[in-house]
Amino acid sequence: PKTMTIHFFPAYPWDKSSLKSMPVDLQQFQKLDAYALKVNVKSSVEDLVKALLKQARTDLEKVRAIWTWICHHIEYDVVAYHNKSQRLTKAKDVLQMGKSVCDGYAELFKQMCSIAGVQCKKLSGHAKGHGYKTGQTFTGESDHAWNAVYIEGRWHLLDSTWGSGSVDDSVTKYTCRYNEFYFLTHPALFISSHFPDNSNWQLLKPTLTLKEFEENMLYNSSFYTLGLLASHPETPIIQTVNGKASVSVDCRPGTLFTFKLKGTEKYGLMTLKKHGMKLDIYPQEIGRHNLEIFAKSSKAEASESVYNCVLKYVVVCESVDKATRFPKDLHQPVGPSWVSERQGFLRPSHREPTIHTNDGRCSLTFTLGKDISVLTSLHADGSGPTEDMSRQHVMQVRRGTQIELKLHLPHAGNFVLKIYSRKRSDPGSYDYVFNYLITCLNTEVKWPAFPQHYSNWMEDYEILEPLSGLLPADRNVRFKLKMHGVAKVLVQAENTYPLTHNKGCWEGTCNTSGCREVFVMVHENANHSFYSYVLKYEVEAQ
Repeated sequence: PKTMTIHFFPAYPWDKSSLKSMPVDLQQFQKLDAYALKVNVKSSVEDLVKALLKQARTDLEKVRAIWTWICHHIEYDVVAYHNKSQRLTKAKDVLQMGKSVCDGYAELFKQMCSIAGVQCKKLSGHAKGHGYKTGQTFTGESDHAWNAVYIEGRWHLLDSTWGSGSVDDSVTKYTCRYNEFYFLTHPALFISSHFPDNSNWQLLKPTLTLKEFEENMLYNSSFYTLGLLASHPETPIIQTVNGKASVSVDCRPGTLFTFKLKGTEKYGLMTLKKHGMKLDIYPQEIGRHNLEIFAKSSKAEASESVYNCVLKYVVVCESVDKATRFPKDLHQPVGPSWVSERQGFLRPSHREPTIHTNDGRCSLTFTLGKDISVLTSLHADGSGPTEDMSRQHVMQVRRGTQIELKLHLPHAGNFVLKIYSRKRSDPGSYDYVFNYLITCLNTEVKWPAFPQHYSNWMEDYEILEPLSGLLPADRNVRFKLKMHGVAKVLVQAENTYPLTHNKGCWEGTCNTSGCREVFVMVHENANHSFYSYVLKYEVEAQ
């Protein structure tokens, strides 16, 4: 029939329900797809369709068989794309050659549907495909072709060119890779990348203008296939405010993200939430910068565990925030997340990625899962303390299932606190879990290290005083240590001072004159004369 009524108008924007414009059960297509893949008829378009229809009864099945065959048997012709004289777009030529440009795909699809008795239109328009630059305008002739098919009383959209694979930006290389997303795509999602010359064929209410299409974010098939739901801002060009730009993504639980600004992660601070991700970007030079965001599912098979690019923004930076620079040891994402929770770090006292301290001290607590042993390291910017020193600026205290990390910073600046863990039952090495950014602007800050622990210091022992690993010279210093299961505790300076046991604590005083080091030793059994060293303090020079 010549007069076509178009009445399929889902509301725009997308209602987040389904990626398809009709209920489609891909499991039910498995047999049909396998059959269509194997059909190998090149004699004529009619014979090919006849062979495909042997296994297809409904209009939906017919369209699916044609779709599956074309997506797996026709290649994109990169040579013809650059050379118009070599373009063959008639259905029989496309079938013979086994390759074509988008127009040929759409023409063959239309022809095969017509033979199968399904109404099909070839549509043309603008597409955000290869070579698309974020935020660009579209002028002149349309540059892409796709199809609409009439199934069960409604029109539906599909793009078999994009369903078959993809080309690089310069259209010199075609990669054959089937993409389910472009089969009966929901119109509110299809409009993200395809703008038809005739706006009725958006199949949307309200329809979008070309200007809106140009200004809107491009959400690619990976974005939706990974179950991502939305991103903010919803326009691809972001102006920094005081040197900062922010992006967030809403997703289903269990999605991991990374990002690149100018090809690196060092200009940002990304936090991972259960239902999404938040990213603050601080470009370090003015101008336009490309920001790419990648995602993958944590549930995916190891083979599929590559990050896919899901969003591209352009960050326009008008002024640089020189104060916000991140230490090179900072690892994304920053702060606790469902990932650290999954690894046994529960109920964090600090949920934010950054901890600001004015006096150079802070304390973090977690409830730990079963059987977890923790290791930490502190990294300063520039030539900070050596790894060995860094361990002593963080002290662990265990109280039952709770762990406290006390930090005394050696100087002002930005620090990274890295947290590692391993199962006590595993003899292996510690695995990195997560990190925090610790900042201190107060230049007066200069905390000495904590005392050095020896291996006989148990993790549920606790130092109440002195916390400083550097003791004053020629002074009486009070000691108060929480230790259980020991028979005797001695502090060894120039002389030896026994501590007395009082309500679970060992207390006493020691004089530091005439020595450079002070040791704490324990007698684990009153009947043995064997002492073991548990702590070492330095004494200030005279």
